[in-house]
Amino acid sequence: MPDQLPGRREVASAMAEAASAWLATLTPDQRADAVGAGPTDGPEDAERRRWFYTPTDHGGLTVHAQRPAQQRAAMRLVASGLSMAGYVTVSTVMGLENVLDRVEGFAAIFDRERGRDPGLYYLRVFGDPASGTWGWRYGGHHVSLNNLVVDGELVSTTPCFLGADPATSPLLGGALNRPLGRVEDLGRELVRSLDPDLARRAVLHPVAPSDLVTANRTRVSPGDRVVPLAGIWRDARFPDDEQQARLQALSDAIDDAAGYTDADHARLEYTSTPQGVAGRELDAGQRELLVALLGTHFDRVPDGVSPAPAYDDAALDEVHLAWAGPTDAGEPHYYRVQGPGLLLEWDNTQRGANHAHSVWRDPDRDFGLDVLARHHARHH
Repeated sequence: MPDQLPGRREVASAMAEAASAWLATLTPDQRADAVGAGPTDGPEDAERRRWFYTPTDHGGLTVHAQRPAQQRAAMRLVASGLSMAGYVTVSTVMGLENVLDRVEGFAAIFDRERGRDPGLYYLRVFGDPASGTWGWRYGGHHVSLNNLVVDGELVSTTPCFLGADPATSPLLGGALNRPLGRVEDLGRELVRSLDPDLARRAVLHPVAPSDLVTANRTRVSPGDRVVPLAGIWRDARFPDDEQQARLQALSDAIDDAAGYTDADHARLEYTSTPQGVAGRELDAGQRELLVALLGTHFDRVPDGVSPAPAYDDAALDEVHLAWAGPTDAGEPHYYRVQGPGLLLEWDNTQRGANHAHSVWRDPDRDFGLDVLARHHARHH
């Protein structure tokens, strides 16, 4: 969006300043983990394009491996790519590791000394922030932020993943902690508002898939289907056979609970032509709900780089909503919002529909590969 150029440059400048300040605090040994090769449009850029949402090694320097002053500088970089609401949500998701640790009985799982660990979030800078073309990634269990700056402009903020486990947990006085509650509720409210004919077209399957359909693939492609949990890990297997068996058993149990056959997967697989109901078919109130739903993803980033202003009436006409599973609260469910340059996915199916995933992607421009290709053609 040309009219966003000042905002994209302003955010990129703040990111570069924060990244340089963080890197300046690191020892040579820390920098070995904290810095990766500069972004390109070639195969040597593969590591920058790897992302995860499981409690695996996301690549980079962990929170644990930093002194408090370094942690503060790291979080300043993370905050530079988020709105205040986005930053609070990321911080809350990280804190949920302590809650999940208690839910699971403080167990040592996933080949870690502490299976659920708020210190195992990883930050890595790709290239030199002073060069004007560089990137950074921050991730851990249920967080993956991927940003690319080219020629001093923030050109990509996707994939942008946030999850929550537990999705709902108790607070004092009967209040509930639901970091992604509106991401769930607005989707449900919209699909429940549809008349019967539209609802039949919007609901692709009465049973939800076990996870996001496009998973953590680097590129989204037609025919993509759910990847079993055991496949969303950095390494092929754990060195400890017992831990690997536990992961495989958990993965199998999640898939068995969904009960999907090959035909079921075919109904939900990703298609380049959006499925479901188009924005042009919605009434004024439903379109307002759709705009609000888009905002739960776009509002994760600073205002100056959010794509929300681009969604005028014409753009909203092309956005489609599809759903799978029951529409009753508390039941396992999934939805997909898709349009030109847009893919949002949400699922809350695991752990008795109390374990949520959400991702914002641009199938054509994730990781800024389109911009990097043009940049490479101009300068090489």
